[in-house]
Parts: sequence; structure tokens; C-alpha cells
Amino acid sequence: MHTVIERELEIQLVLSPERSIPVPARLTYRPEDPYAVHIAFHVGSEAPVHWTFARELLVEGVFRPCGQGDVRVWPTKSGSRSIICVALSSPDGDALLEAPAGAVSAWLERTLRIVAPGTEHERLGIDEALGKLLTPTPSDDLYLRDPWPSDETGETQG
Repeated sequence: MHTVIERELEIQLVLSPERSIPVPARLTYRPEDPYAVHIAFHVGSEAPVHWTFARELLVEGVFRPCGQGDVRVWPTKSGSRSIICVALSSPDGDALLEAPAGAVSAWLERTLRIVAPGTEHERLGIDEALGKLLTPTPSDDLYLRDPWPSDETGETQG
């Protein structure tokens, strides 16, 4: 069974210090992709705009400014409301988004209960995959034998 943790919420796309517009968004977390969070923004186009970045970045950004480059996250207040700001940068443009801190924190808490921080690697199955990859098979015996014995082995050809 695949668990998916989703949360629909309305975020604000900041156009200027005086103006912002509401944008429906969906936060998604999948334990089989344990390091990532996915956000889909429904901006009125045929397909939503998707962003994927580290869950750890969002977790840290709830408490303090973090990130560099394409994704930056920090907590702040807007009036009496606690919000999480997310600044996104791409070749297509930049966006500043404001999300309700309570909704984001509650959703993150659900993801952390499913996959605790520091245990993400266990969900990837790397050890099992490497074990399967490196397990010898009967046909490997053909490759392990020396097809051209050297003269030093004492074998004679005849």
C-alpha cells in the first residue's frame, strides 16, 4: 500500500508589497520518495505548475530562514498571522509565496510521523537493491573462470 500525504490550501502569490492574489495549491509527500516534498500550484493554466524540493528545507524553514538558489523558505508574520514565505526562482521567473504556517506545519508533522527524520534512507531500499545486484548467479561462474590460463599454472595444452 502506498501512502500519500496531501494537503490542499490557498496560498498568496505576492505581486507587490501592497498586492497579492490567492492561488490554490496542493502539498504532496510520498514515503517512497522520502526526501522530497511536491507542491502543485493551480495558476489558471491547463496544467498546474509543479515544484519539488527537499522536505528538510521546508521543515527548517518553518523555524528559521534557510535555502539558497532556487528555493528559499522563512517564517514571518503578516499582521497577526504566522506565515511561511517560499521564494522560488527559475529561468521562467521568480515567485514569492505566502502559506499559512499552521496548515504547513500540521502537514509537515504528518509527513514526519510517517517517515521520521534520519530514517529516509531506509525507504529507498538501496541495501536490498545492491544485494540483489551483487549476488552471484550461476552464469557468473563462466566469467569468473580464466579463459586463457597463463603458462605459470603448469597446465599443458595439447
